[in-house]
Amino acid sequence: MGLQILIAFDDSANAMRAVDHVAGLHVPEAKVTLFSVLQNTAALCDMDSPELTEYFHKQQTQFCVLEDKKKELVVAAQEKAKAKLVAAGFKPANIALKTEPKKKGIARDIVAEAQQGYNMIVLGRRGISSIREFFLGSVSQKVLHLAKDMSILLVN
Repeated sequence: MGLQILIAFDDSANAMRAVDHVAGLHVPEAKVTLFSVLQNTAALCDMDSPELTEYFHKQQTQFCVLEDKKKELVVAAQEKAKAKLVAAGFKPANIALKTEPKKKGIARDIVAEAQQGYNMIVLGRRGISSIREFFLGSVSQKVLHLAKDMSILLVN
């Protein structure tokens, strides 16, 4: 079956460092998926209830435009990441771009996707303060805790 790598990806510099690291592994026959989890705010954009405040109705369109823009930025970053992998020798047909709305939580959604046949999860470490990380945790910390029987590469 070969090596199947899931790169947990957002439009951050940390995620791009994870892509750079995979590109440097020199395993161009590997299959790579750039996987992004987006906040599931589509339901808010479709809401039209009499109970909603007038303020929310006025701001709803602008909010939804921002959410669409965020998705566009993530997809553009995925395309840039794919180009880096192709430049490093990966076959374009072996690189998939996948974006899903958040279902259970970002870390849980990453692990659930990885359980669909991947050998390795690669993700960048967030640069949050140690105190904030202690109280809130980070996505990378949660993935490390949740992923069982799977290799995880945490890129600093």
